[in-house]
Amino acid sequence: MLQGKETIFSPKSTLNLNGRLFDIQKPKVMGILNITTDSFYDGSKYQTATQIIKRVEEMMQEGVDIIDIGAQSSRPGADEIPLSEEIEEIQTACSLILKQFPEAILSIDTYRADVAKAGFDNGALMINDISGGTLDNNMLATVAEMNIPYILMHIKGNPKTMQNLTHYDNFLQEVILHLQERLHLAKELGIKDIIIDPGFGFAKSLDQNYHLLKKLSYINILDCPILVGLSRKSMTWKFLEVSPEEALNGTTVLNTVAIMNGAKIIRVHDVKEAKQTIKLVEKIRH
Repeated sequence: MLQGKETIFSPKSTLNLNGRLFDIQKPKVMGILNITTDSFYDGSKYQTATQIIKRVEEMMQEGVDIIDIGAQSSRPGADEIPLSEEIEEIQTACSLILKQFPEAILSIDTYRADVAKAGFDNGALMINDISGGTLDNNMLATVAEMNIPYILMHIKGNPKTMQNLTHYDNFLQEVILHLQERLHLAKELGIKDIIIDPGFGFAKSLDQNYHLLKKLSYINILDCPILVGLSRKSMTWKFLEVSPEEALNGTTVLNTVAIMNGAKIIRVHDVKEAKQTIKLVEKIRH
């Protein structure tokens, strides 16, 4: 049986961003920048240089801590775009953003090692891989070579097949064991800073998502910081019978629960509201 408790484990409170220490003792906000046309919520909003810079400026003004750039959609059923296209879009976005905002901390949302390397070569300091290295055998070794933090997420299958793979004999235990196996392999290959994402919405039913959120503190047994991505996902808007555009209030509630249960990074579309959520939870705590 799982015996993880939030009070027993103290995951590391700093990340090494290519020689720069990044404190995550207080929860941080990762702002989503989808430069794909196929996002479930904000597809096509940030395609031109002007749109990208305007959105980044908004997030920076609202206090974003990390900007997560994705050129490949990971929504259920999403098709892959050509590797060359993903690389080109990531290179362009990183260069554009860091020219205007050199202080920005960029993360690359990709499951392809060559895209991760292209992002790093253009100034990105973190890799966010929805597959935990299962969709590209070169990913873990590539991240180890770059020596930057790696977000390792739980998934079964891929974005096209994952929602047909929601059967588990022991849901929570299987999720944690899978993460533990991938974590062990990542460490063996030399990745030092690993953040765990339990993968809300990826190969999980609506009820499984809520069970995972309720038991989130059990993930602390892996002794790594936890990232959650709950922003405007279908587990909120479908349950509330609203649209993704109306799911901000529900997202805030779920992010609050996640932070109270140990999340150190919350990945969101709405930076200002997420920063306010953290401020209020920290007030309650301290």
